[in-house]
Amino acid sequence: MIYYQNGSINNDLTHEDLQKGLEEALNKVGAKEKVLAIPPDFTRFPSRAGELTEMAWNYYGDKMTDILPALGTHSPMTKKQIDIMFGKTPKDLFREHDWRNDVLTLGRVPSSFIEEVTDGGVDFDWPVQVNKMLVEGNYDLILSIGQVVPHEVVGMANYNKNIFVGTGGFEAINKSHYIGAVYGMERMMGRADTPVRKVFNYGSDYFANELPILYILTVVGVNKEGRQQTYGLFVGDTFDVFDIAAKLSLEVNFQMVEKPLDKVVVWLDPTEFKSTWLGNKSVYRTRMAIADGGELIVLAPALIEFGEDKEIDRLIRKYGYFGTETTLKAVRENKELSDNLGAAAHLIHGSSEGRFSITYCPGKGPENLSKEEIESVGFNYADIDETMEKYNFKNLKEGFNTLPNGEEIYYISTPALGLWAFRDRFVSS
Repeated sequence: MIYYQNGSINNDLTHEDLQKGLEEALNKVGAKEKVLAIPPDFTRFPSRAGELTEMAWNYYGDKMTDILPALGTHSPMTKKQIDIMFGKTPKDLFREHDWRNDVLTLGRVPSSFIEEVTDGGVDFDWPVQVNKMLVEGNYDLILSIGQVVPHEVVGMANYNKNIFVGTGGFEAINKSHYIGAVYGMERMMGRADTPVRKVFNYGSDYFANELPILYILTVVGVNKEGRQQTYGLFVGDTFDVFDIAAKLSLEVNFQMVEKPLDKVVVWLDPTEFKSTWLGNKSVYRTRMAIADGGELIVLAPALIEFGEDKEIDRLIRKYGYFGTETTLKAVRENKELSDNLGAAAHLIHGSSEGRFSITYCPGKGPENLSKEEIESVGFNYADIDETMEKYNFKNLKEGFNTLPNGEEIYYISTPALGLWAFRDRFVSS
C-alpha cells in the first residue's frame, strides 16, 4: 500500500513539506508501540534521511526505541556525524550494525532462480540475511528510510536493498555485489528491474514478508544551479512505492549526454569520501559517459584508504582495479578473493576496463594515500594543488565548461546523486 506520494520534476520540497507528508503517512499507518528506524549512514547525507528520522522520533517519542543505521560494510558513524545528520535525535538510540557477526539468515533464494535471472552468469544460492534486531526486537513497525538513486550494484538504490545489504551479512553482501558485477554494471545502472533486485524481491516475498517494514523514500538531485533539491517523498510498504520513486529518480538523477565526454572532473566532498570504496562512485556513475581514450580526474582531498573494512582494503591493495577479466581470473585462482566476492565486485566496478584513464588527486597530508599507493592499484596520480589550480571546482558549473585556454571539460560536484551516460552506450548496454 502507498500511504503518501508527492513527486514531480518541479518539486522543491522543504523541511515542512517532508514533515507534513511523513506525518500524514504515519497517521494512516496507525498507532505503534515499538518502532525501529533504519536510516542510511553519513555517506548518504544528501538523502534527507537524517531529517526524516528526527521527524519520526518526534512523532513516536519513546516508542521509537532503536535506530540502526544501514551501514552495510561501511565504518560506524561518529558522534559528530550523528549530530550533523540527525539533529536532536538522542544518541543513546543508535546501534551499530556488525555485518560479520550480528545477522540472522531467514532463508535462501535458490540457485536455480539466480541462474535464471542472471542469464546463467551465476549459479549459487543467496542467503536472505538481516540484523538480528529486526527479528528478535519484537517491533511492530520498522521504518526503512533512504533515497532512491541510480546504483551500481542493484540498478536503483534503496527499498529492500536498505534491509538486505544495509543490515545484511558477509555472505549476502558479497554475493549480491558479485551477481551485479558478473551480470554487468552497464546492464544494471539506472534500471529498477534488475537481477539483483529480483533476488531481493524474492527474499522479501518468501522470507521477510512477516517483518513490519514501512519504506520512506526520497528523490534528491542537483539542479541546474548546482544546488541539491528534493523532488519527491514516497511512503509505503509494497514494491509500488519503490517503482514510482525510481521512475522519478530517472528523470531527476539521470543525465543523458549528447556526445562521449573526453574529460570529466569530479569533486569528492571531504566530509563524505575518505575511501575509494565510496569515492569510486566517480567511476561507476560516469563510466557510460566517458569516451574511449578519455580521462576521469577525481579531486579527493580526504582520501586516506581504499576499503573501509580492513580486509577489503588489503584485498584492493593486493589485486587492484584492473578490469573484469583480470579480476575473474583472480577469483578463480585465489580463495581469499573468492571468499570475498563483494571486494571482487568492487574491483570490477572501479575499473574503466582499459577504455579511459582514471586519475586520483588525494590530499597531501601524512594520512592521505600516496602516489605509490594510488598507482599500485591501477590508477594515475596527480598533484591535487596543481590540478585544482587548473580545474578550480569553485569556478566550475555543473556539466560542460570551456576553460580560458579553450579546453572543454565536464564537471560533476556530487557523483552520488546522479548517473551520466552517452545515449548509444546506454541503449546498447
